[in-house]
Amino acid sequence: MSSIADNIKSVTRRIQKATLQSGRKPDSVKLLAVTKTRPAKDLMAAAAAGQIAFGENYLQEALDKIEALKTVDGLEWHFIGPIQSNKTRQIAEAFAWVHSVDRLKIARRLSEQRPCNLGPLNVCLQVNINDEESKSGCSLGELPELARAISELPNLSLRGLMAIPSPNQSEADLQKSFRRLATALADLKEQLPDSGSLDTLSMGMSDDLELAIAEGATWVRVGSAIFGARPAKQSQS
Repeated sequence: MSSIADNIKSVTRRIQKATLQSGRKPDSVKLLAVTKTRPAKDLMAAAAAGQIAFGENYLQEALDKIEALKTVDGLEWHFIGPIQSNKTRQIAEAFAWVHSVDRLKIARRLSEQRPCNLGPLNVCLQVNINDEESKSGCSLGELPELARAISELPNLSLRGLMAIPSPNQSEADLQKSFRRLATALADLKEQLPDSGSLDTLSMGMSDDLELAIAEGATWVRVGSAIFGARPAKQSQS
């Protein structure tokens, strides 16, 4: 069985190869290790192998891991799951990035509750790129107005967009979904010329990261290719 360190090397090689084939700069795509339901010892192993950025979906589980790994310098914590209003304070206090902002109410709370000593919280707007009823995210139609409002909040840095395309798509349709998100970001840059921080596309996972990179991904969110198949889902908060 491959070790977590070996798997990180393998995923990193995939990212580097896809980046090169897309004609992009070598370090333009970053790896976000998705660690929901994974024990702290797995994160320790990943950190020992040089992984810095970790993405968590469930707040209490994430806070427990942040505490368990507090002696490891330089780690960067990303919240990538749905956000409940009563959880925004802890998210604002504990994370460097939030990839899953999908409404103004949540963004305002994150801005108001972000500790001043931490600097602006990096946020991506989650887009429901395939208009799935079961999925979080704003629509492409709602995106410009929402982005403009959030870009004006004082303690947030609007960095870009995130999407989780429907898994039940052909490769060609999946590529189109990634391309729609990239086009939406390019349009936002024109509509918000003063938002110089719009540089992020969080898209692509273990099975489709190459397609995502070809369409402009800057963060790929990878779990199973690093840690193996995920255990059965348990109730989280």
